[in-house]
Amino acid sequence: MTSCHASKIALLFAIAAAATALSASPSLAFSSEAQQMCTGDAMRLCGHEVPNIPRITACMARNRAHVSPGCRAVMDREGAARRRAAASD
Repeated sequence: MTSCHASKIALLFAIAAAATALSASPSLAFSSEAQQMCTGDAMRLCGHEVPNIPRITACMARNRAHVSPGCRAVMDREGAARRRAAASD
């Protein structure tokens, strides 16, 4: 696998992880922390879903109990922040 291909796959996983964390939002904006903390989990748990981002996102949601503590913390924190922002709109 080329370095460029691996980078693209890592970006897809990061987007999926962030989309899971921010599912209340229509935006796919994500933090570098989410990318750093969740890419490995997404690759391990949902690599079979590449390159389908909606399926990766659904897979991460289904496997939430199996993500690392760091990824879960980021998902919880960013999800809560998004819900607060949506409630204040």
